[in-house]
Amino acid sequence: MTTQTAISDQRPIIGLLFVISAAFAFSTKAIIIKVAYGYGAQVTPIMLMALRMLMSLPFFIATIVILERRRNHPPLSRKDQLRLVALGGIGFYLAAFLDFLELSYISASLERLILLLYPTLVVLFSAFFLGRQIKAKELIALSVSYIGIIIVFYQELAMAGSNIILGSALIFGSATAFAVYLMGSGEMIRRLGATRFTAYAMTLSCIATLIHFSLDFDSTVIALPIDIYALAFFMAVVSTVIPAFLMSAGIHHMGAGPASIISAMGPVMTIFIAYLILDEQLTTIQVLGAALVMAGVFVVSGNKKG
Repeated sequence: MTTQTAISDQRPIIGLLFVISAAFAFSTKAIIIKVAYGYGAQVTPIMLMALRMLMSLPFFIATIVILERRRNHPPLSRKDQLRLVALGGIGFYLAAFLDFLELSYISASLERLILLLYPTLVVLFSAFFLGRQIKAKELIALSVSYIGIIIVFYQELAMAGSNIILGSALIFGSATAFAVYLMGSGEMIRRLGATRFTAYAMTLSCIATLIHFSLDFDSTVIALPIDIYALAFFMAVVSTVIPAFLMSAGIHHMGAGPASIISAMGPVMTIFIAYLILDEQLTTIQVLGAALVMAGVFVVSGNKKG
């Protein structure tokens, strides 16, 4: 076996490790947000999101500088720049803002499960807007996923009340925004490369978030407990920057299809972390609903080409 063949054989294993690590890191974000909200009303969604993006921004700018200095790719065209602004705004700013907002109302476990529906939304949007036919297996998988969400939703509704409806609507909006982003980003990722695209899109998302916060500036942001700044920095590095690039590397090594399937482990991780750290309930009904959602998403994601 040649050295080149050995490296090629290891690529899926390396990709697997990257994607699992990214899924775990991403799964901690909802937990950190819930812990930060526990400090009281002075911590608002846009304030926490602005701190996260402000602390993430230097890492993405540094990545852009390093990549552009290599000069091994063409400069961004005007069309590319406009599409990056649109996709960064929809996929990372809008989706993230709705995500931060809804965690004021629902559990981290339900948040992750509803957000996991984005692959099913890509299938539905592709059918409605692009004329792609939905296969029978995909239709069954979609039904199974949404039955699972309904089961978990009614379980939480019985325990937490009407705020669950508003929170679930907000996170479904976040999943929808992320699905739109995925549909529009595939071609650009192929042309620009996953790392370059991620760095630019995340930088623009950071800027959009900071503009939003500046329009509704709250001076209490400079007098928060030190723990909030520590949580925001942890979220910026561990739950944002590191997993963004780990996922890009994982996709590079094993393809988007397998990566999307493996990343579905994230919500399950969140459910158990929330149970251990936040004392959120873990009932048989929730486990059943989560299993149904996961099963449906695995089938839908497995039909995509990497």
